[in-house]
Amino acid sequence: MKKMTLAGALTGLIWLSAPSMAHIEQTEPFQSLRQSYFALLGMTFAPMGDMVKGKIEWDDARFTSWANDLHHAAQFGVERGFAPGSETGTTRAKPEIWSNMDDFQSKLDDFRAAAAQLAETAAQGDSAASRKQFVATGGTCKACHDEYKAKDYLY
Repeated sequence: MKKMTLAGALTGLIWLSAPSMAHIEQTEPFQSLRQSYFALLGMTFAPMGDMVKGKIEWDDARFTSWANDLHHAAQFGVERGFAPGSETGTTRAKPEIWSNMDDFQSKLDDFRAAAAQLAETAAQGDSAASRKQFVATGGTCKACHDEYKAKDYLY
C-alpha cells in the first residue's frame, strides 16, 4: 500500500510541475525568466489597478494581499535574466538595458522600494493613501518601460 501511495504522490507531483515548466523556452532561458517575472508582476499589479479605477469594488484586505504579493514578487533576482548576450532572441527588452545597466538597476531598485512602500501603506488600511502609493508605484514601472521596453517583440 505504501508503494502505491508513494507512486501516486510522485505521479501527482510530475503532473503538477509540468505547467510550471510550460513557459520556460529552453533555447532562450534568460528571456523566459524575464518574461515570466514581468508577467507575474503584471498579473499582480493589474487587479489592483482595476480596484483603484473602480472597475471592481474596493476591498482593503484583498488590496493589501495583492500589494504584499507584488512586494514579495518584486524581490526576485530578475537581474540574472539580463546576462550578457541575452539581449537578442524573443524579447521586448531594448538593447539599451545592457549599455545602461546601472540606470536599469536603479530603476528596478526604485520599483522594489515603491512596491515595499505600497505593501506598507496598504497594511494601514487607508484607501486614499493606498491609491496614491499605487500610482507612485506604477510611475516606477513606467519610468523603466519608457526607456527599456519595446512595444513589440524584437528578434
